[in-house]
Amino acid sequence: MLLIKQGRVIDPQNKIDKIADILIAEGKIAQINPVREDGASHGGVGLSNGIKTKINRDNCEIIDARNKVVVPGLIDIHCHLREPGREDEETISSGAEAGAKGGFTTLCCMPNTQPVIDNQEVVKFIYAKAKETKINVYPFGAVTERQEGRKLAEFGELKEAGVIGLSDDGNPLLNSGIMRRALEYARMFDLLISVHSEDIDLSKNGSMNESFLSTVLGLEGIPDIAESIMVARDLQIAEFLNARIHFAHISCQKSVELIREAKKKGIKVTCETMPHYWTLTEECTRSFNPNFKINPPLRTREDVEAIKQGLRDGTIDAIATDHAPHSSEEKELPFDKAPFGTIGLETALAVGISELVEKDILTLSQLIEKMSSEPARIFNLCGGNLSVGSPADLAIVDLDKEWTVKKENFLSRSKNSAFLGRRLKGEVVSTICGGKVVYKK
Repeated sequence: MLLIKQGRVIDPQNKIDKIADILIAEGKIAQINPVREDGASHGGVGLSNGIKTKINRDNCEIIDARNKVVVPGLIDIHCHLREPGREDEETISSGAEAGAKGGFTTLCCMPNTQPVIDNQEVVKFIYAKAKETKINVYPFGAVTERQEGRKLAEFGELKEAGVIGLSDDGNPLLNSGIMRRALEYARMFDLLISVHSEDIDLSKNGSMNESFLSTVLGLEGIPDIAESIMVARDLQIAEFLNARIHFAHISCQKSVELIREAKKKGIKVTCETMPHYWTLTEECTRSFNPNFKINPPLRTREDVEAIKQGLRDGTIDAIATDHAPHSSEEKELPFDKAPFGTIGLETALAVGISELVEKDILTLSQLIEKMSSEPARIFNLCGGNLSVGSPADLAIVDLDKEWTVKKENFLSRSKNSAFLGRRLKGEVVSTICGGKVVYKK
C-alpha cells in the first residue's frame, strides 16, 4: 500500500480542493481522508465514498506531500511517439518516460507512424510496446488508409483492436464527401474523430504565419484562414449530421470564434489547444530558430489572447501537447526546410502553471480539468479523477519550484523544444500510475 500524506488534493471532477491523505491499495484509490489543522486525519469520512474509517498507516510506503498539490494524472490526447518507423526520434518507451516526468499517466498517440496505424496489426504492435511502459498508452487509428484521404480505413476493425479515436493528423481531410462519410461511419462505432484543420491549397509551402512579418523575413506564410475555413466547413458537416467532432491544435482567433458560436447553437463540438498557442507568437520566428516552426504556426498576439479567452470561457475544452519529436539533424536545417513540430510532454504543465495560473487566466483546478478530466471525458478514457475505487493515476506537484528548460534534462529522445531556456514555475516531483511510482524527482 501507498500513503500520500497531507497534500493539497485537487480533483476538479469531484470538486475537491482540500488538504487530505490518500491511501492507495491494489492499484486503486482506497481512501481519501481530509486532514485536520493539527495534521491528523479525520476520524473519518473519506471524501469520495463516505466510508467511516481511519486510514491504516501500518505497512504503508509513505510519501510526504506537505506543501505540494496532488492531482489526477494528466492525459495527453494528442502526441506523436514515432514508433514504428522513426525510433531515432522517439519510442513508445522513451515517450512514456518523458510523459511520466511531465505528470502524464496516459498518452494518446497519433497514427502518422511508418507504417500508419490504419489496421489491426499496427494497433496490436502499439499495445504490445505499451505493455513494456509504466504508464497508459493508447493509439488513435487513421481515418483513411495510409492517411491518404481517399478511402476510409476499417473503423470497425480498428475499434475492435482498441483505438480510442480516429485522426489523419498531419494530413487534413480535404474531400468534404470523405469527411461526411467518416463522421457517419465513426458514429456507428462510437468513435470520435480528431480533425486536423488545414486547407493545404492555402498553406502550401508556408513555414510561418502569413503576415507583414513573414514578408519582412522572406518566408512563405500560412494564413489563419487555412485553419478557420476548414473548421467552418467541418462544423457545418457535423451540424448537418448531428455528429460529434473534435478539433485538434486550435491556434487562431477566427477558429475560436467559430467554435464558440457552434457551441451556442448546440453543435456537438469539442476542441483542444497547446501551450505554445497561448504563450508564443510569430515574433519568435525572427530568430529563424526551427524549434519555433510549428503547424499550425505561431500566430499573432491577438490570436494568443483569443486562445486564452477561449480557455477561460470554456470554448476550448482541453489542453494537449502535440509532442512532435524530431532529430537534431532535421531541426538544424534552415527554417523553411526544417520539419514542423516541438516536443512538449515535459513542459506542458509548468507552462500552464506559469502562463495561465500565475497570470490569473485559469485557476489551478481549471488547468488540471483541461489536462485531465476533460480529456478523459471527451475520449471516454479511464482516469481524470481521484474517486475512491478509481485507478490510482496521479501526480504530485511542487507549485513553487522554479526551473529552466534545458536540453540535457529532457528524457525525450529529441530535444526540439520551443521553450528551451525559458524559466518556468511548477515541477512534478512524483507520478503514480496504477498505484506504482513511475517517476520520482
